[in-house]
Amino acid sequence: MRDADVRGKRALVRVDFNVPLENGDVADDTRIRAALPTLKALLDGGAAIGLVSHLGRPKGSDPKFSLAPVARRLSELIGKPVRLLDDSVGPDVEKAVRAMRPGDLVMLENVRFHVEEEKNDPAFAKRLASGFDLYVNDAFGTAHRAHASTEGVAHLLPAYAGLLLEKELVALGGILDQPQHPLVAIIGGAKVSTKMDVLRSLVSRVDTLAIGGGMANTFLLAMGRPIGRSLAEPDKETEARRVIDEVEGNGKELLLPIDVVAAPSPDADGAPLAATYDVDEVPSHVAIVDIGPRTIERYAQVIAGAKTIFWNGPVGVFEVPAFGTGTCRIAELMAASGATTIVGGGESVQAVEEAGLAGKMTHVSTGGGASLELIEGKTLPGVAAIPDRR
Repeated sequence: MRDADVRGKRALVRVDFNVPLENGDVADDTRIRAALPTLKALLDGGAAIGLVSHLGRPKGSDPKFSLAPVARRLSELIGKPVRLLDDSVGPDVEKAVRAMRPGDLVMLENVRFHVEEEKNDPAFAKRLASGFDLYVNDAFGTAHRAHASTEGVAHLLPAYAGLLLEKELVALGGILDQPQHPLVAIIGGAKVSTKMDVLRSLVSRVDTLAIGGGMANTFLLAMGRPIGRSLAEPDKETEARRVIDEVEGNGKELLLPIDVVAAPSPDADGAPLAATYDVDEVPSHVAIVDIGPRTIERYAQVIAGAKTIFWNGPVGVFEVPAFGTGTCRIAELMAASGATTIVGGGESVQAVEEAGLAGKMTHVSTGGGASLELIEGKTLPGVAAIPDRR
C-alpha cells in the first residue's frame, strides 16, 4: 500500500470485521481497531474508501448478520460518519461508490449475503470491483480463503497489501525465516486433527514444542496414559505418536502435561469437584480441563529461557474461569518474558485481551486459521494474488 498513489482514488478495502455482536452492538472491537492505521493512511492520502467484509455465516440476506453495528462502532473509533450501503453489489451500490469524494468512507453490506462470494465467482468479483480504482487487502484473517472479495477482485484492480496485512506477514514470517532461539511454540485448543500439520511443520524449527488443551489428551492417550472421560481423538493416536517420534528424532524438547486439573464435567457445574492429578493417575470418571501446577512451572521455566514464543490455542477450558488458570498463567508469563511474543489468533487472543495483556505482546494476530496455514508454509490465496512490486 505504501507504493500506491491514492490521491483522488476510490479504494475498495477488504477488512476482517467478522466480530462478535451482543444485544445489537459490537462486543469486541479488536479487529476493527487493528484496521484503523490502514484506513487513516488512505484517508490522509486523499482516497475515498469502500469497505467490504463478511460477518458470520448467513444463508442469504439476513438482518441478524447486518454490518450496521460494525459501521456504528467504526464511526465512533475513526471519528467520522460511516455510511452503510444496502448491499455489496448492484446499480445503487455502484452509483454510491462513483459519487464518493476524497475523505468519504462507506461500508458495503455483508458480502456473504451473496453465495457467489465464497464461490469466488468471477462475475460477482467484477461487480464488487465496479466503480473502484484500486484494491487493498487488509484482512489477514480471511487471506487463506480464495473468495471473490479476497482473491477475485485482486486480479481486476491494482492490488496492494494493507498495513495490518503487512504487519501480520512480517511478524509471522519471522518465525519461518530467522527467529531468535530458543524458539518455543505452545499449541493448544480442542482438537489435534485441526493442527496436526502445523505441529509437524514446527518440529524442525522449534527448540521446544509444548502441547496443551484438549489436543494434548490424544498425545497422552498415544503414550498409554489414562485420560478418563476427556475429549480426545483416538483415530489420531498414530499421527500423535509420529509427532512424538519426530520431536525426539530431531533432538527437540516436547512438553506435555505432567499433571492436570480434572472434573466430573468440563463446565461450571464440574468446577466445585475439580482436583489435580498426576497424568498417570487420572480417574475414569473425570475429564481433563486444565494443566496442573507442576506443568505450569515447567512452562514457566521454558518461557523464561525463550527468545521467541509462538502461542496458538488455550491449554484448558478457559471459558470456565475455574479452568482458565493455565491459559491465563501462560499469558502472564509471556507478557513478562522479554522475548519476542506472538499470539496466533483465535481463543489465545481472547485470553490475552481478557487478561489485559495484549499490549504487552510483540504481536497479537487477527487471524487464527490464516496464521496456522502461514506457519505450515502454505500459500495464502489472498496474499498470493497481490503483485510483488519490489
